[in-house]
Amino acid sequence: MENKLNSNFTDAYIERCSKETETMIANESSNFLNQTIAYLKEHKNEFIYVESILFEQIGVEGVSLEADDVFGTYDVMLGLKLQKKFEKMLKEQLNNSLQGDEGKFDLMFSYDDGLWDLNFALNYVDGYTENLTIHEAFQLIHQFLNTLVNTIKLTTS
Repeated sequence: MENKLNSNFTDAYIERCSKETETMIANESSNFLNQTIAYLKEHKNEFIYVESILFEQIGVEGVSLEADDVFGTYDVMLGLKLQKKFEKMLKEQLNNSLQGDEGKFDLMFSYDDGLWDLNFALNYVDGYTENLTIHEAFQLIHQFLNTLVNTIKLTTS
């Protein structure tokens, strides 16, 4: 298990996309992930979209990361495959896991695709620092989501 958490995302599909149009600007190699997340504040019109087997294993097709223009946080956006019946537990886990006083996350169930649309600020995840590389940010996101999903599954089994 520890091995998966330390993955280097070499298998990942990585896109830089335009926030305005959501169109792909460029398909990137895993070398792109070596830059610091400050890249997103320097390129406020872009977001990074990543698909990886690591995310798929926990019920997440892909993860987007962008700098929020208003709050200056790094926002994580994804769809989580988890049944609607886990709503209360999911909200409790998010409230307990994310640090900070402001609105820590947005969570909405989509009946169209059966996914939870989840947005949260990476800044509120334990282990976040301003000088993370993009690679380390996605590792932290994976670790956070993996713990979240496994805690819910263990509690309900």
